[in-house]
Formats: sequence, structure tokens, C-alpha cells
Amino acid sequence: QVQLVESGGGLVQAGGTLRLSCVVSGTTFNEQSMGWYRQSPGKQREFVAGITVDASTYYPDSTKGRFTISRDNAKNTVYLLMTNMKPEDTGAYYCNLGLTDRYWGQGTQVTVSS
Repeated sequence: QVQLVESGGGLVQAGGTLRLSCVVSGTTFNEQSMGWYRQSPGKQREFVAGITVDASTYYPDSTKGRFTISRDNAKNTVYLLMTNMKPEDTGAYYCNLGLTDRYWGQGTQVTVSS
């Protein structure tokens, strides 16, 4: 009964900031790596940030320097802070458990206007 529930999406202007949250239940959160992915219509799901059990973080070139992933094990929550947002950041953002293609949240929509 693993559940991942994202929140925090919305509309933001280019250059703005948005923070997403993902609350995890049904597993031992502090023993799981976590990640964020996004998907736009007609495109494949794209990795945007990952964080390991020991809090090491990973970013692709498209988000490195702008996005920050973090976790609060006491709250079973992983966050994604997005700064200096660009229109190409628009998409549905999904929380991922374990950095594997098995458990996903329902997604939260992020739209960046020009």
C-alpha cells in the first residue's frame, strides 16, 4: 500500500520559483532513494532530480543549478525547489520511489509562462 502524494504545482512566470512536495506512506521512507520526474504531452518522462538514502543528490544538465531536491525523513516527505524557472520546465511532475520504474505519485501540474 505504497502511496506517494504530490502537491505544490501551479502557474508561475518565467524566472519564478515553485516548491513541490511529495508525502510518502506505506514504506520505510528513510531507507528509500527518491526522485522527481516530469512529462509533457508527446514527450517521454524525464528525470529531473534524485536523492539517495544518504542525501546525495543528482541532477541532469537541464535542471542542475536551478532545482534542488531535499528530504525530511521525519515527515516522510521529499521536496523539489525549482528556481529560475523556464517555459520548458512546464509539465506534470511525478514523485518516484526508489529511483526505479515501479511506484509513482499521481502528479502535479507545473506551468511556466513566458
